[in-house]
Formats: sequence, C-alpha cells, structure tokens
Amino acid sequence: MSVDEHLDPIPDSFILQPPAFHPVVPYVTTIFGGLYAGKMVMLQGVVPLHARRFQVDFQCGCCLHPRPDIAFHFNPRFYTVKPHVICNTLQGGLWQKEVRWPGVTLQRGASFLILFLFENEEVKVSVNGRHFLHYRYQLPLSRVDTLGIYGDVLVKAVGFLNINPFVEGRREYPVGYEVPCSRTLPRGLWPGQVIVVRGLVLQEPKDFTLSLRDRTTHAPVTIRASFTDRTLAWVSSWGRKKLIAAPFLFYPQRFFEVLLLCQEGGLKLALNGQGLGATSLNQKALEQLRELRITGSVHLYCVHY
Repeated sequence: MSVDEHLDPIPDSFILQPPAFHPVVPYVTTIFGGLYAGKMVMLQGVVPLHARRFQVDFQCGCCLHPRPDIAFHFNPRFYTVKPHVICNTLQGGLWQKEVRWPGVTLQRGASFLILFLFENEEVKVSVNGRHFLHYRYQLPLSRVDTLGIYGDVLVKAVGFLNINPFVEGRREYPVGYEVPCSRTLPRGLWPGQVIVVRGLVLQEPKDFTLSLRDRTTHAPVTIRASFTDRTLAWVSSWGRKKLIAAPFLFYPQRFFEVLLLCQEGGLKLALNGQGLGATSLNQKALEQLRELRITGSVHLYCVHY
C-alpha cells in the first residue's frame, strides 16, 4: 500500500469505522450509526481519463426495488464543455429541484480528495483542500445509513471520521442481535428483494454461516466462511461445498456486509461491496424459503430483508 492510500494524518481517535481501500465500483456500504452533525466522510480517488460522470449518494437504505430515498446526491459531470457538479435529493422516486455548481476542480486523469462534512442543516463539501459547495438538507439526516458510489471513478479509500472525537454519549454502533439469529420469511423470496446482513467479526473467529431454509428445515442455500482455512463456499442441502473463487474478506474485529440479491433463477452474493458470484435456484424454490438463519463468530448489527 503506497503512502497516498493511507488516511493519515488523521488520528485514530477520529476514525469511526474501518476505512475501505480500493473498493470495487459500484460500491455500497453501511454508514454505521448513520449520519449526524459532526460526522465527516472522506473519499480519495482518481478520475479516469475518459470519465463522463460519477456520483456519491448518501442513501436512506440500500434496496434496489423500490429505489431508496437519497438525502444528498453529489454528481460531478465531465462530458460538458464546462465540467460541473449537480446536487439533488431523491424522495419517493422523484428527483427534487437540482442545484448546479460550476467551477469544479476535479479533472480527468487527476487524483482527488473530497471531504463531506455534515452539519445541523447542511452538508459542506471540500475538494482538494478547498471549500467547494454547501447543500441544505431536504430529508432528515438521521434517515441516512448507506453510502453508494457509482460511475466513472477509481476509489482509493473511503473513511468515516468525526471532527470531534470527544463527544460524550455518542453511540456509534446500534444494539446488536444475538447469534444464532433466526428471522422468518413469511412470503419467501422474490426477484428484486435484497437480504442485508451487517456485523462485526469477533476477535478469535472460527466460522460464519448464513442459511435459507424451507418449511421442512432443509437449507437449499447456505453460505459458509471458514476462518481456519480462510475459504468461502456455497453449501448444498446435502452438504456438498462449492468454493467461491474470491479473496477472503472476513477479518477479526472488522466490520462486514453481506448482500444477497434475489433474481429470476437464483441469488447473487456480494461481500463488502464486491460481487462474489451467484447460485442457481428456481422461482418456486425461492418462494418456499421460510427462514433466514445466521450462526458463527460474529456480532450482528443489522439483519434486513
């Protein structure tokens, strides 16, 4: 890791959750504890030479259908004669009145550092050390719990910081769920539905298992992570393992996010914003799933479906 990929010289006491280095775009991740006045998000990256546009969305959820509300949409555009940034809010599937900010210092082929500072009534944005814009909230800041980055951009690092690490009484992480954790799926799964599991890996982990079971308690879908041999695999209902050919992204005392997207013909898996393939399952079998069960060496903060 090169020097410019570190979040230094930010003191450790200012870091609210572990930074992400070189995430794959599109990148969607949890903002643990949500947004509140005094929180800051730092984005380091490079604008590709032929970039047309990219966007940074501070979202109220992460589902695909219906599209979540977006409290703050930051959208640099490079395909016009005069590059500029569009800011907007998406509410109930409808964009509000957009605000255009000319004179953006982001350039194709150049590195950048963007800071988003969230205050009581507005967000302030600086680019490469200079204040660039401010945008007044149209949705409550407390609803924001997800960061999404999309489009033509190479992200080096994303950091979540606090301008005042000595705030008393601030609970950054929500109360968690006991493991094993079981949740009922009353109507099974259907195309477009997303299962979201977020949590923290324990200090001395052994394994992590997420399974989807039908009425007979068979588990047609199981994902198992083994910390002993650092493997991630799909496990069939009769115990056959199919290794997932991807880097092992679970680390002790680090946060994780598992997304399962239901689509026609099966489920797509993403871990910490990186797509890890899919497993096949017909629609009838998906509709017959009735239980989501999670076990292993983790502390859960969010189970959503």
